[in-house]
Amino acid sequence: MNTISFADLKLAPEILKSLTESGYTTPTPIQAQAIPLVLEGSDLMAGAQTGTGKTAAFSLPMLQMLLPHASSSTSPARHPVRALILVPTRELAIQVEESVKVYAKHTHLRSLVVFGGVDIKTQTPTLKRGVEILVATPGRLLDHIEMKSVQLNQVQMLVLDEADRMLDMGFMPDLKRILALLPKQRQNLMFSATFSAEIKKLSSEFLTRPKLIEVARSNATSENVTQKVYLVEQADKHAFLAQLLRGSDATQVLVFTKTKLTAGHLARQLQRDGVAADAIHGDKTQLERMQALEAFKNGKVTVLIGTDVAARGLDIDQLPMVINYEIPHAPEDYVHRIGRTGRAGASGAAISLVSPEEERYLAEIEKLIKHEIQKEKAVVTHAAKTGRAPRGEHHERATRGEHTERTHAPRASAPKKTSHDPWFDKPYEPGAGSFPAAAKQPEQAAEKPKKQVAALFVRKQS
Repeated sequence: MNTISFADLKLAPEILKSLTESGYTTPTPIQAQAIPLVLEGSDLMAGAQTGTGKTAAFSLPMLQMLLPHASSSTSPARHPVRALILVPTRELAIQVEESVKVYAKHTHLRSLVVFGGVDIKTQTPTLKRGVEILVATPGRLLDHIEMKSVQLNQVQMLVLDEADRMLDMGFMPDLKRILALLPKQRQNLMFSATFSAEIKKLSSEFLTRPKLIEVARSNATSENVTQKVYLVEQADKHAFLAQLLRGSDATQVLVFTKTKLTAGHLARQLQRDGVAADAIHGDKTQLERMQALEAFKNGKVTVLIGTDVAARGLDIDQLPMVINYEIPHAPEDYVHRIGRTGRAGASGAAISLVSPEEERYLAEIEKLIKHEIQKEKAVVTHAAKTGRAPRGEHHERATRGEHTERTHAPRASAPKKTSHDPWFDKPYEPGAGSFPAAAKQPEQAAEKPKKQVAALFVRKQS
């Protein structure tokens, strides 16, 4: 299987030309197994760990089967949606459609990607002009369906990519609504890095006698990735991460956190430490996320921090290192995270910072991957602990009662000020007699002009 070429898979000359120009000659195991089955017209349930070439495994045979429908006509009627690819995140949608465009550049087949987070009006004109291949996130696709800017009654092929993540993100209701709008006679392909009971249930609902492919053990991690765990207190994680980054020669590091708040906060901390870092998460606009990703790819940003949702589908060639600042509660997410490195035969490193509170999650991960990860006690250097404190840290220490000597000293040495007039030190006594005569005279002088002004106003009115 490893010695075959793309030409051996009987792909069309137009497609082979695109592959040759892109430098692809030998298919990966998932491609070598999936492409012939898809070309036969079979439904497919394929399991392969992230980074093994799943996109080409379904897009290449898809293009081959749609070639008879390719047309140079400008009429939208000649370009109905014939293949629908559903993906869970914006980033993955963009990357899948970019790959489809590369493979189809010598054909007349059109493709488009639609996703949320941007103005839907920018996507509608191209969609109405007609495309054969539509890559979409479920929510945005339903928006277009409601606007009647897309019809799905001629879909011949449906692909669910990263199906496990779609279920994790709660897309099942949207998927069922979309499936109900598709022709019953169609070819269905489902690709997933992990196979859970929920995934198998989903496959039974929309796949018809599917062929099963697994090129690696289910829920396995790549042998090309060196995994290591540092046991570290939660309070020391930031200092130890900065220490690791300073000591690493990795030009690109992807750091995972559990929440958007932590991702943004950690990025700002590292920036203050002099690290070229940025965050990518759901609270940022699509433009901001794309700019951060582009800066990371071209080297302007060396550390990109993201959540599982935001970083899902990031395709970065030769990414050398992934760091789990916080390990995930779901062990399957660990497999997805470290699958960002060690792709396409390259080597990579996956480091996890595990606090005592997270050790139970680590045990679940090791149980899932059937492998005990090397562990080491983190040693945080004195310089890392006493480095320049991020803004707001002093306030946090103060709220915990960790005041410094500088905070107490001025309070102890400040002398008590005395009044220049002893009268101001007397206790309050109600009554007119409590005011000194000197204080009353200005008030009386101020009242006299007010009475004269009032009298003048009366004479003007009369």
